[in-house]
Amino acid sequence: MTPLAVQLGFLFATPAPIEVDPNTVTPGVVGFFAIAFVAVAVILLGLDMVRRIRRTQYREEIKARLAVELAERDTDKTD
Repeated sequence: MTPLAVQLGFLFATPAPIEVDPNTVTPGVVGFFAIAFVAVAVILLGLDMVRRIRRTQYREEIKARLAVELAERDTDKTD
């Protein structure tokens, strides 16, 4: 065989399947704490996002009320 054919043979050869016991392959305690940390972080970030969105909405409502009050005041002065 030519060296190219040998290299291609190694490249495309499928390795023998490895026998793995599914009962021994678990994430363990470290995996549990990693997922718990991610879950807590997502919950805290979600709460912070909701708080910031509400604050922005309240500010817009106040700006709109002030604009209406200023418009009313200006029309009262001109009358």
